[in-house]
Amino acid sequence: MVRDPFADEDQPDLQDVLDALDDPKCRAIVRNLDEPMTAEEISEVCDVPLSTTYRKLDLLTEASLLRESMEIRPDGQHASKYEVDFEEVVVGLDDGDRTFEVGISRVPRTADERLRDLWSEVRKET
Repeated sequence: MVRDPFADEDQPDLQDVLDALDDPKCRAIVRNLDEPMTAEEISEVCDVPLSTTYRKLDLLTEASLLRESMEIRPDGQHASKYEVDFEEVVVGLDDGDRTFEVGISRVPRTADERLRDLWSEVRKET
């Protein structure tokens, strides 16, 4: 699942984040993503079946914990690559209405990275 690059990234759904972080395979994926990887590479490194890997990647991208981008290949066989998209996840209690909130801090993206992400989204739509 591709996350909307124009969505409000500061307010991910609390339950999506908790569900992803509660899952041992999701945590293994995050721990092993030192650099952008394809689903096949993640499956191999984490020793998780490919079909399960795709489900876990969906959970993590929906929770705004991973960023998916498209690797454009000259042969036309483009591939999605995934990378960790947070530095810190904070769950807190709102003093006013006593509800839980989640916040995700991210490393600021360079102009090149933002352009790459935008181009990746355009390529997925065509």
